[in-house]
Amino acid sequence: MKINPCHPPGSVLRVGMGGFVDGFLFHMILRWHHMISNVVPPVTMDAIHANMLWDGLFHAFTWGVTLAGICMLWNLARRRAAHTAELRSTKAFAGSLVLGRGLFNLVESILNHHLLAVHNVREFPDPRPWNVGFLVIGGGC
Repeated sequence: MKINPCHPPGSVLRVGMGGFVDGFLFHMILRWHHMISNVVPPVTMDAIHANMLWDGLFHAFTWGVTLAGICMLWNLARRRAAHTAELRSTKAFAGSLVLGRGLFNLVESILNHHLLAVHNVREFPDPRPWNVGFLVIGGGC
């Protein structure tokens, strides 16, 4: 019985879940950054509204990715006769969740914090230690 170590539905689902964690933890609870807070510092009401709009678009995207992962998982379950090994492997599914979270953190960190610099983990005069720390520890989750 061959077990597929890369379980795409689980990875896609966890990318979406990673976005949810980033959104509610860093954007809403800790209020460390918003999606474009490095580009448009939220110091005026207009800037706050712009950041909230981009946060909302990000959250809508993560909802869509999560929904896609759920649909992929449902489709796989419906075809279980052909994919019995994948469905029986809790390790493969758990590994795909870890992979998805890692992919989200890698893209979020490298793309948004370092390449595009649209926001930092914390908007400090020198955000580099926070940005590097986020990348090294995997975003805290």
